[in-house]
Amino acid sequence: MMKKVIIVGAGPAGLFAALELMDKAEVLVIDKGKNVEERSNGVQGVGGAGGISDGKLNLHPKIGGDLTEFVNEEKAYELIDRVDETFVKHGAPESKSSSAEELLRRAASSGIEFIPIKQRHIGSDKLPALINSIKRELERGGVRFLLQTNVEDVLISDEGVEGVLTEKEKIRSNYVILAPGRSGSHWLSYVMKKHGIPLKHMPIDLGVRVEVPSKIYEDIIEINWDPKFRMRVPTHDDLVRTFCTSPYGFVVQDPYGNAVGVNGHSMRHKRSNNTNFAFLVRIGLTEPVEDTTAYGYSIAQLATTIGGGKPLLQRLGDLKRGRRSTWDRIKRSYVTPTLQEVTPGDISMVLPYRILTDILEGLNMLDQVVPGVASDSTLLYAPEIKFSAMRIITKEGFKTSIKGLYTVGDGAGVSRSIVSATATGLIAAEHLIANL
Repeated sequence: MMKKVIIVGAGPAGLFAALELMDKAEVLVIDKGKNVEERSNGVQGVGGAGGISDGKLNLHPKIGGDLTEFVNEEKAYELIDRVDETFVKHGAPESKSSSAEELLRRAASSGIEFIPIKQRHIGSDKLPALINSIKRELERGGVRFLLQTNVEDVLISDEGVEGVLTEKEKIRSNYVILAPGRSGSHWLSYVMKKHGIPLKHMPIDLGVRVEVPSKIYEDIIEINWDPKFRMRVPTHDDLVRTFCTSPYGFVVQDPYGNAVGVNGHSMRHKRSNNTNFAFLVRIGLTEPVEDTTAYGYSIAQLATTIGGGKPLLQRLGDLKRGRRSTWDRIKRSYVTPTLQEVTPGDISMVLPYRILTDILEGLNMLDQVVPGVASDSTLLYAPEIKFSAMRIITKEGFKTSIKGLYTVGDGAGVSRSIVSATATGLIAAEHLIANL
């Protein structure tokens, strides 16, 4: 008789764990959201937060998390290759890149690390069909989905995990994999604390989304569609990095609970005249205050208050001169903002002095590699915050101290991207299979 496995969360980690398990166990995937084609916004549902992204796949073990924390480098690349093969099988386009030697030289001469990596860009307009294709394969393989169902708790006895408690019923199983995604991180932390499973706070990334004319970035994205630059800025020696570049893309609002921030999307068949990217500072806190999530939300709430419920927008030239932006000043620029639901204002009233200094110095450094990125007309949207869930302390294979219970993906604080989340799902599934 096949063992029963419940997977909580139908995001990348949950779906790939199900793919690995579908012919080896009786699998039920539970998610509080809807099917991918029924989702309008929000991060719950089939595909998770990755399902409403623009589908950038960074095929490197140290991007979007560090898989080598959990497996050796050879195994990490093997997992990434398997993830990539699955995405290609379900419709991901071919990757393309040019020689990175000249860009590596330019970056190194400016004190910047450029990380050339293999990438694929699916596009937010193409991603739903790809996710649906994965779900159909799972259903053909016998995996059942229970959607629009809220899991309230995990059922645990002296023998170990026994299933989950939903808002309607108890569902029994031999194993449970918790993969609720970043939006479910607070719930996951609550459940872990309730059952005595240790966890710890992780750093967050705080900064702005930068928008420039697409011409400025054209030669860069020929080398990498989502180029990764990292630098140590002079005044504070802080790490500043680019993230989630959206060539010919659009800046969009990103809800942070009761607050609002920004993000960026690119599509395969719809283009703007601009390119945008996140420019972020890594923030870690130590005792007596270690709650980086609360710190990030306080910044987001302040920005939402000052912006009247909308993100802030400021020209870089206005920020340098210590004056707020107005619609009139923004219209004088040759960069037209792709997000109009914003409030022109002064980002220095929101971001702490240290973060602001890091961003200004980092843009000046990046301008030596990407000329024009630090011009007065460059647009800055704030805030952009990449929250990291509390890290659940687990054993090999992401197994918790409770027999039969695993935690994976962004919600467990062990990944920060589509590819790394899927890989953690595979690791847990492999460990579970070895114990069936």
